[in-house]
Amino acid sequence: MIEKVITTSRTTEVNDLASRAVGAFKNTELSGDAYLTGIITGLEGEVARLTAAIKRMKIESQLEEKDEFRDDTLRALFYLVLGLSLHPNAEIKAAATKVIAVLNRYGMSILNESYAIESSLVNSMLGDLSRADLQDVIAVCPGCPELIAATQTAQDDFEATRIAYEEEQGQETTQENATAIKKQMVTLINQKLVLHLRAMEQVQPDAYGPYARTVAQIIADNNEIVKRRRSKAA
Repeated sequence: MIEKVITTSRTTEVNDLASRAVGAFKNTELSGDAYLTGIITGLEGEVARLTAAIKRMKIESQLEEKDEFRDDTLRALFYLVLGLSLHPNAEIKAAATKVIAVLNRYGMSILNESYAIESSLVNSMLGDLSRADLQDVIAVCPGCPELIAATQTAQDDFEATRIAYEEEQGQETTQENATAIKKQMVTLINQKLVLHLRAMEQVQPDAYGPYARTVAQIIADNNEIVKRRRSKAA
């Protein structure tokens, strides 16, 4: 008998098994079953919705990672220049004092601002640090040019990811939660697809048996992964 999908399956797992079930159906000759075709059509739509939601989640996660990396680079720059402002070498100390004066106009509190405000302030700070009259001073500070360049790279990476995130967000007038879509998909599979295949496999085993067994294997493979994960967590 075909198992039902374990409801604690991960979003990506449900999306994968649903996609495989849809793909397997297309290799059958069951398109004459209007009810089953309707289920598959609905499931295919859910796969598209969930895939889009997962993509948004992935980009959002990448955005957070890029922001954390940018923050780490900025902290390193602040701490480096602060340390150099106490350097025993008079030339390095004087140069670092000028650089720290620029950094202090913004302060490390910018790391606590929203994405938009932090980006604006970081761009402004990098603009100040790129002034021609500061280049010789910055060059005197060991490691400072490299960290400023790293900060610029981190900022550029963050902005590129942010644009991708906003473009993805803008494609949907109503953002659909991946978890909610997953629940709907599991219900569709368990309450319609599985039940229909169980019944039809008994009535017409030759026609429905191959597809039913394929779906059963797809779900069984998924459920086994979920069970193993439970065992590890226990």
